[in-house]
Amino acid sequence: MWLLEPFQDDFMRRALLGIILASTNCAVLGAYVVLRRMAFVSTALTHTILPGIVFAILQGFSLYWGALGAAILTALGIGGITNRREMREDTAIGVILSFMFALGVLMMTQSQSFRDFSGLLFGSVLGVTTQDLWLIASVTGIVFTVLFLFHKELELSSYDEEYAQQIGARPRQMRFLILILVALSTVSCVRLVGALLTTALLVTPAAAAIMLARTLRGVMVLASLIGIASGVGGLYLSYYVARVPVGAAVVLVCSGFFFVSFILKQATNLFRKKLSAV
Repeated sequence: MWLLEPFQDDFMRRALLGIILASTNCAVLGAYVVLRRMAFVSTALTHTILPGIVFAILQGFSLYWGALGAAILTALGIGGITNRREMREDTAIGVILSFMFALGVLMMTQSQSFRDFSGLLFGSVLGVTTQDLWLIASVTGIVFTVLFLFHKELELSSYDEEYAQQIGARPRQMRFLILILVALSTVSCVRLVGALLTTALLVTPAAAAIMLARTLRGVMVLASLIGIASGVGGLYLSYYVARVPVGAAVVLVCSGFFFVSFILKQATNLFRKKLSAV
């Protein structure tokens, strides 16, 4: 049967499980990223892990530790600079993103081998190992646990930061927390869709869901379903359509869901206007 044919091999089953786990944690976390207008921050984190990855590979230790170190340094740097209110957040992000990404490219050039790092930039879903799956599962567990424990503070500070500050919900600390979780989630997706495409998993499913769902919980559930469907659809597209990289296929399917959601939202708004005019 054509539905089961792609998953007869172990590496395809690992790829499927990895996509499901990563899509879920990215989509749930992405709900806060979109609500708090932090899409540019997530883009910065996915790009600034590059020097950490290159350094880890050149020194011979796990790329995840290098990526995590670079992502956390970026998150803390952005949060530390903007908390002092001496610089706009988008300016701080632009400066740090440019510096870190340029540093990564310089390190790649010094190693005299771009081939070794291409999979990290664009992903290698079919190369996911059992160790990778354990890491992704651990990050997913951490993301869900933290979001559950701080749900009220995160939700309140996402909708009304000033009111959250007045009642002691610690909006600045919650922003740091989101940054750290985004860093963890970014690192877990490196092997799947790569550093350059991870932003799509964090932002696009949540952006699509937020146009159709009315509550934060609804956005999380719908974004997770869109993320998983995009991952599975990307695997099928890559398997049955030759020469389509899996990471790019996942992002293209995910973008397709976004445009469908946008059209449905516009059609719904138009229908409501016509009803109100009657």
